Amino acid sequence: MSFLNLENKIILVMGVANRKSVAWHIGQTLEEEGAKVLYTVHSIERKEEIQKRLPNAAIYICDVESPEQIENLAKEVGEKYKSIDGIVHSIAFANFSEGLKPFHQTKRKDYMQACGISAFSFVEISNAFKPLLTERASVVIIGISSTEITAENYGYMAPIKASLLPMARFLAKSFSHDSKVRFNVVGSGPLKTNSSAGIPGYMDNYIYAEKLTFRKEALKTQEVANTVLFLLSERSSGMNGSEVVIDAGLSLNYFDSEVVHKTVRSNDTI
Repeated sequence: MSFLNLENKIILVMGVANRKSVAWHIGQTLEEEGAKVLYTVHSIERKEEIQKRLPNAAIYICDVESPEQIENLAKEVGEKYKSIDGIVHSIAFANFSEGLKPFHQTKRKDYMQACGISAFSFVEISNAFKPLLTERASVVIIGISSTEITAENYGYMAPIKASLLPMARFLAKSFSHDSKVRFNVVGSGPLKTNSSAGIPGYMDNYIYAEKLTFRKEALKTQEVANTVLFLLSERSSGMNGSEVVIDAGLSLNYFDSEVVHKTVRSNDTI
């Protein structure tokens, strides 16, 4: 028996985009542990792409911008499976089509759309799937570490992502009245994914962040996936309404001597 004991558990992994995405790594690692993974994508086109790489996978379409599609997803899953043991929310979207602007110039429609997709859908999904979640199910959402909260080029997504932890805590409290379902957040440091690469200036932050990790090596997407699996398993049963920060020490290494030296004493680029 595996330490995580995830064999035969049914886990819904939402937000698979491609092989570099966090959701992909989570899903594949769950399958290696013997779990039954239900994947969701946001469009027919994306389903066709993922199905080619995972021909035997159960892939559902759900654009979380639509509450109706969330309800339909829960109904469709419920018709085939009596219950599920966990949900992973790895979905985020922001409209940067006009380029990055100062935060005070954020448009209401862009903020509200990003908030609905990236954050509030977490609440709607939890509510829709509540009847299907087993008594000790685990729900995990992918957030960001505190080091990214004030990153200017992360734009208005930073405060939206920052709202995920209080959301998880309120959900944990709300569900506790009649279940033992747990809600936790993985506060990830910068990752090299296709989605993040689309954020203006993100790669500069990614390279800089690597210099501030204790090991001088960037955080790997697989390391985030491993943390998610722990939170999905009964091995993390004592954790509820918590955030696990995984950033290779980035948030603790503000005064790295190498970075300080290059910034203060030379004109070398970091």
